[in-house]
Amino acid sequence: MIRFVRGHLVAADAEGVVVGMGGMGFGVRISDSTRADLPGIGSEVVLHTHLVVREDALDLYGFSDESERVIFESLLGVSGVGPRSALAICGLGTPQAVALAIGGGDVAYISKAAGVGKKTAERVILDLRDKVGIAGGPAGNGAVATGPRGGAREGLVALGFPPDQVDAALAGAEADLDEEALIRHGLAVLGR
Repeated sequence: MIRFVRGHLVAADAEGVVVGMGGMGFGVRISDSTRADLPGIGSEVVLHTHLVVREDALDLYGFSDESERVIFESLLGVSGVGPRSALAICGLGTPQAVALAIGGGDVAYISKAAGVGKKTAERVILDLRDKVGIAGGPAGNGAVATGPRGGAREGLVALGFPPDQVDAALAGAEADLDEEALIRHGLAVLGR
């Protein structure tokens, strides 16, 4: 899995960007919100990436912010949402704005994404409302859960623990723990 690319921005167009590194140019599809954060051509750029492997292609999707990549990957888990629709939803605004829209059940906002209709937006909200980590929701701090805490939270929720119990269990963990240590801490608190 390619988790990030760092290199010089060689070109940008409607489809994405080309990042030059090591004598090669990597084509990376990006969202509109990532496009707004790009430096000028020739400048160094770092993109957090997700590789989508299909029968006929390898597509690299890149994000200027780790939380946007987390949301993109969550969207891919929703039935009927492919990489292009997920990228369009991510491009609606900041990762926090998209998470707030999902957590708040804002069908109209999610439906603004190209190729996303009302039914798909409703499915996104239904599937992800309790997983995105927004203010008043599971993360409780107004930000998308990312980094070691976000990964640990996602792992514990995937094991079947309710998001609110996971958040309470992780709240008492030391700040400098890595993801694995946070999961162990969470399991100990949650009784497994």
